[in-house]
Amino acid sequence: MATLIWNAKIYTPNGILSPGWLTIENRTISRLGSGQPPATELEQAQEKVDAHQHHLLPGLIDLHIHGAMGFEFMDGDLHAIEEIAQFLVQHGVTAFLATTWAAPQSALLKALDAVGNAYGRIRNGAALLGAYLEGPYMNPNRAGAQAIQFIRQATNRQEALTLIGHEMVKVVSLAPEYPENFWLIDACVSRGITVAAGHTSATYEQMEVAVQRGVSLLTHCFNAMSPFHHREPGVVGAGMTMPELRCELIADNVHVHPLAQRILYQLRGSEGIVLVSDSTRVTGLPDGQYILDNRPVQVKEGKVSLLDGTLAGSGLTLERALRNFTNAVGISLQEAVLSASLYPARAIGIAHQKGSLEPGKDADLFLMDDEGNILLTMVEGKMVYIRT
Repeated sequence: MATLIWNAKIYTPNGILSPGWLTIENRTISRLGSGQPPATELEQAQEKVDAHQHHLLPGLIDLHIHGAMGFEFMDGDLHAIEEIAQFLVQHGVTAFLATTWAAPQSALLKALDAVGNAYGRIRNGAALLGAYLEGPYMNPNRAGAQAIQFIRQATNRQEALTLIGHEMVKVVSLAPEYPENFWLIDACVSRGITVAAGHTSATYEQMEVAVQRGVSLLTHCFNAMSPFHHREPGVVGAGMTMPELRCELIADNVHVHPLAQRILYQLRGSEGIVLVSDSTRVTGLPDGQYILDNRPVQVKEGKVSLLDGTLAGSGLTLERALRNFTNAVGISLQEAVLSASLYPARAIGIAHQKGSLEPGKDADLFLMDDEGNILLTMVEGKMVYIRT
């Protein structure tokens, strides 16, 4: 069956088609063009959608998300994954990685197995691309809201190999300053797993070594890492200057000040930045006190924190992150959206299939009005959300 979306402002990597049309066959984009759709496209389409000159954008890809709507991936529960995936498409996200945190091996394997059972396109939800292991091989001095008692180094090789050997693992975040973790970086790179530096006190020189070994991503840049200092540039300095690194950015204006977002953009451009939500089970819930990883957290005006004030993930949705980032750095939506679609796809090696509106790629897209409301979302050619 062919679906035609027409009379849209279509955001492609090469510019905006306005008005433009796009034809979807099965799960992929087959053709697109500017102006009015040709008569042949109108005749062949079984379903036609008038976009009313709204913005047709590539589906957002959230590489770093822990949960939403009272659920988290560490629940290790298929229902929880479905609920999160169905929440995400209401916010323009068409694909995501389920993110874990520092925990015993048994809990991590339970979460990974649940991801494996749900892998792929989820009914009325976003597509699950795999898992992101945030730890447990981190620096306890940069634990943030992670449970320190479960942070360790990769000295138990059998444990670490069992974790990264799980076919769902696509990203591993670790502290690259520890020699005990060097072999793990090499093992991940050899398996095609993206390695991120996160929850780390590495020096700039240690980051140079890490990048040489294959580290290519920074976990939530500026947060839970050695900051920039004029005598020790640290991990942040590496993110600002090393082209091999892409920097995750939580653009909620809480984790990172808008000015810091602008500085990072001026140094790295949108191609060096990957917008992430780092959202937790409190996302989508009203302000109040909740339990997160067996600890109480306070949610107030978009800030999620432990009772001592330590930030504990976020309550952010990715379309809000996109809006905040666009406003903070003063760029067009056309450029900014790439940091939440094409560049995340490149970071995990799936840009040949996802991340932009181009013929041959998956029909992952969403329609948004000028006020930022998500009007409809499509995942792999299937309409999964329509705003009522």
